[in-house]
Formats: sequence, C-alpha cells, structure tokens
Amino acid sequence: MALNNPKTTKQWTVEGFEGPSSLQFSEMPVPSLKDNEVLVQIKGATLNPRDLLITQGQYPWTVKQSIIPGSDGAGIVLATGSSVTRFKPGDRVITTLNQKHICGSLTKDIALNYGTGASIDGTFRQFGAFDEQALVAMPSHVSFVEAAALTCAGVTAWNALFGGGRGKEILGEGGWVLTQGTGSVSLFALQFAKASGARVIATTSSSSKISLLQSLGADHVINYRETPNWGADAKELTGGSGVDLVVEVAGPTTIRQSAESLKLDGQISVVGFIGGQGDGSGDSNAQTQGQVPSLLETWLNLYTARGVWVGSREQMEEMCRAVEASGVRPVIDERVFKLEDLREAYEYLAEGRNVGKIGIEIQ
Repeated sequence: MALNNPKTTKQWTVEGFEGPSSLQFSEMPVPSLKDNEVLVQIKGATLNPRDLLITQGQYPWTVKQSIIPGSDGAGIVLATGSSVTRFKPGDRVITTLNQKHICGSLTKDIALNYGTGASIDGTFRQFGAFDEQALVAMPSHVSFVEAAALTCAGVTAWNALFGGGRGKEILGEGGWVLTQGTGSVSLFALQFAKASGARVIATTSSSSKISLLQSLGADHVINYRETPNWGADAKELTGGSGVDLVVEVAGPTTIRQSAESLKLDGQISVVGFIGGQGDGSGDSNAQTQGQVPSLLETWLNLYTARGVWVGSREQMEEMCRAVEASGVRPVIDERVFKLEDLREAYEYLAEGRNVGKIGIEIQ
C-alpha cells in the first residue's frame, strides 16, 4: 500500500571528516522498499552532539562511508513493504537510534553496527526507507520536530530515570531527583520526573536559566558556580535525607557532589561526561580525578551507579505513551533550521548557543 510514490529525495551525506564542511547536499532516487521496510516522509529532525562527532571522524562506533546522518526524525508513513505489520500508510512515526535494540540489554554488535545516521542511513533527508522494527508511534500532541527530539535525548532521560528497575521503585510521589544544567537530556529528565510525581532539584551555572528550569517544574534550583559544595545543599533541601536519584551528565567535574547529594541506597545514572573524561587530559587534571568517587564508595555510602546509553525501542514506546498521557512537550531551541541549511545548524550546535534541541524542518 502507498499514499504516493516520490521518485527522488533531497538529502545530506558526510563526505570526509572535516566537520560541517564535510556535509554534502544532493538529490538522489528514493530507495526501493524491502519487504520489511517502511517508506517515511520525514517532516522533522533534531541534532545531537554525535552528529557533529561523525563529521569530525571522532565517533567511536561504526560509520558507513557517505552516510546520510541524523538519528532523530519523525514523519508520515507513505508506503509499506509486503511483510510489514506494525504500520500502515498515514501513520505518524519516530525513528529509533539503535535499530536492533528492541528490548533488554544492549549488545556490542547492536551498538557498533545498527546506529541510525552512523552505520545505517539516517534522517537528514526528505524520504527514507526504515526497518519497521526501527520505528515507534508518535504522540499525537507534539509537532514533528518535537517528536524527533525523543529519539536520543528523550529516551536517554527516560532510561536514566526508570531503566534498570530501580527508578520505578524510588520515584513517584515524595521522591527526589537531581538534574544538572539545561542540556536536552537534563531538561527531559526534569520534565519526566515531575510528570511521575517526583520533586526535582536542578543545578545550573547561569542565573539567566533559572526561570527556564522553574517553568518546567523545578522545585529548587542551585547555581553551582555560586555554591561549589552543592551536594550538601541539595541534601539539606530534602530535609537531610538526600535525593533518590541523580541524572549525571557532566562526569568527573560533578560526580563527587552528585554522590554527596544522595540518600542511603540512592542511585546515580551516568549518561555522559560533558565535563571531561577524567583521564588526565585536557581540563580533567589529577585534582579532578581525585574527586571522582571510587567503586568502593558505592558500598561505603550504599548507592548504585548505573551507566546509560540511550535506550531500547520498548523503553521508547513506554516513554511515548507517558508523553501522550502527561502532555509533556520537548524543549526546542528558538532557532529552527530548514533541511537546506543543515550545515549552518551544525555550526550553531558547535558554538553551543542552543537551549534545548536544535530543530530541522523538512519539506
């Protein structure tokens, strides 16, 4: 079945590893559908730091030559292969990042070889063929650009909060969550935690961003530049018991304070290291390394530290149902780009001036 049959698609590919200048725009034939594939008219997309790393040759997993980049995308099903059962023409869908990660634990093979926009052609194009297993239904109240933001940052935050079994036990009415800054994962974590009934302490380095965090529901905001030992302050805000869960995005520069904020038997979900890797290079010096808690401290202070890499399709479907029920809307930067201006969007991402996800409208 099909709604229409486009012949060509405008698209971007990565040709070399010189940063955004490696992006090349062209018009190519629409790929033929395999039996298990769905043809999607992509209407909205968003950018991730991984997209920039791919153009720089710094992405640590498999990147196909002349890859069509972009993991985040949402659009309308135009046609389906003969064996497709999950979708029909007219359905609104969102892409997943790890196309073979349906449920359960992530495997090395899936992480290396099935990444949308890296090892498998992605979303920065008008039309694309995707395995039906690599798509989820889109919440009805969000725009296509907003829906695209759920693919990576959204499900990462969801997994950080509710994955691994413990999150569902320790969150909810009366629970405390600590989020860091105004990056996309942190903003999603704040929104999802509030929707679950938890109370949220958010940190920021900028007084100008306090109002944004409060508008999304933060119960307390701590400026960590003004309060270097913010972990103790966060614990005091909970009445002295500590927070149930920290969504840790900065790594060695903050993880000591995150641990200090935790209650007994709390959890740190480590989703990134924007503050550096703590390997003695760059800004992560020996003093910073000394501030990183050891594994033994998880026993001494009784907390769980859990690493998070995005999430499964099952988790994404669960998240989308919650987004639909709660009315959560992803935070999109005020500057939204057209597909033709993708290279400029990459440069905007590299400058770090965005608040929320950088959106791409596709016509």
